[in-house]
Amino acid sequence: MTGALTYWVLNAPFLGAALLVALAALLVRRAPLWRVLGLTALGVLLLTGLFDNVLVGTGIVGYDSARISGAFVGVAPIEDFSYAVAAVLLLPSLWRLLTPPPKDPPAGEGP
Repeated sequence: MTGALTYWVLNAPFLGAALLVALAALLVRRAPLWRVLGLTALGVLLLTGLFDNVLVGTGIVGYDSARISGAFVGVAPIEDFSYAVAAVLLLPSLWRLLTPPPKDPPAGEGP
């Protein structure tokens, strides 16, 4: 299988881009709210697991066994979760980077 395009090779650019954007958000101190991101990841991964297992289990979606790692969550290959992880990491990081920081209230105002 040398040189074969595996699902991990296909997923790498998406995961890499998501990690780079999250790192950029961290470096400029505009990181996403990690607790919210963690809860979102939990929900998205649970739903991905549920629906991917239905899709793979019913035969609607199939995978070339020579191109997957062999690790599964139920009947869905672990690679299937990569896009969910990338989205959960990328979208909040982009949001935080592209949203202007809140303005400081004028002197003498605020709590």
